[in-house]
Amino acid sequence: MSKYDVTALGELLIDFTENGVSGQGNPLMEANPGGAPCNVLSMLNRLGHSTNFIGKIGKDMFGDQLETALKEVGIGTEGLKRDEEVHTTLAFVHTFPDGDREFSFYRNPGADMMLSEDDIDPEQIKNSKIFHYGSLSMTDEVCRKATRKAIALAEEAGCLISYDPNLRAPLWKSMDLAKEQIAYGFEHCQILKISDNEIQWFTGKEDYDEGIAVLKERYNIPLILLSMGRDGSRAYYKDLRVEIPARIQENTIETTGAGDTFGACILHYVLENGFRDYSEAELKEMLTFANAAASIVTTRKGALRVMPSKEEVEAIL
Repeated sequence: MSKYDVTALGELLIDFTENGVSGQGNPLMEANPGGAPCNVLSMLNRLGHSTNFIGKIGKDMFGDQLETALKEVGIGTEGLKRDEEVHTTLAFVHTFPDGDREFSFYRNPGADMMLSEDDIDPEQIKNSKIFHYGSLSMTDEVCRKATRKAIALAEEAGCLISYDPNLRAPLWKSMDLAKEQIAYGFEHCQILKISDNEIQWFTGKEDYDEGIAVLKERYNIPLILLSMGRDGSRAYYKDLRVEIPARIQENTIETTGAGDTFGACILHYVLENGFRDYSEAELKEMLTFANAAASIVTTRKGALRVMPSKEEVEAIL
């Protein structure tokens, strides 16, 4: 019996998001707990799953805030480490009028980069049904080795492996290095969640179907989910291709965490139904629920602490 439904490894950081202007005309920033892997886990917790996070934060006030936030939403902190010397990573998010975002990172180094092979407890991974990771933990040598060790342990234990490249260009020393490391992720997953701009960047194909075909041929990934923002999402499974339109909310304020919420709902479907041969109808059901949940998150500030419940998602369906 696995102790955790999902263990995720990666970055946990503070997302400073704009929240109005001060009386003196300066932008006011709100410190939201963030980091894609924990956003995924937070949504899974809301859907009734047991989760665990492996990552590193600083021994500072932001680290305290993050640890408190994880405990508050029910994410297991057994794999959470604190760095004595390096501060918690910070990201400043600038939101454009159309809801799109631009990131500035304070991470050279940041505590999440200091997660080392010694910080990985093999038992936590062996005791998980699904192991999930992204590419931010592969930008630098120390955390790259830790990520590769964790992936190897997950493969050894027979965990289902889920990956979201979550490309953040400013964090890579070069885009060639990014390509090389992100490709490593493709080689080691059964479930891939990728966004429209990432598939175009990685494969050089403007047409999404052509890009996905390249990945399938090269890496033989059984289930690929493509998120296309306001254009909805697609699932590619064996020979099936299913597309569901986005659920557009009138009161969308920002898109932070929408992709993570979507990805979490896919893992929820797999945990509930097993990883098996899905029919077209089942893939539609999977995407419809995930799109609806993601649309709710776009109406809220931040992501980790404001994930919708199953009831809220079902209510808009």
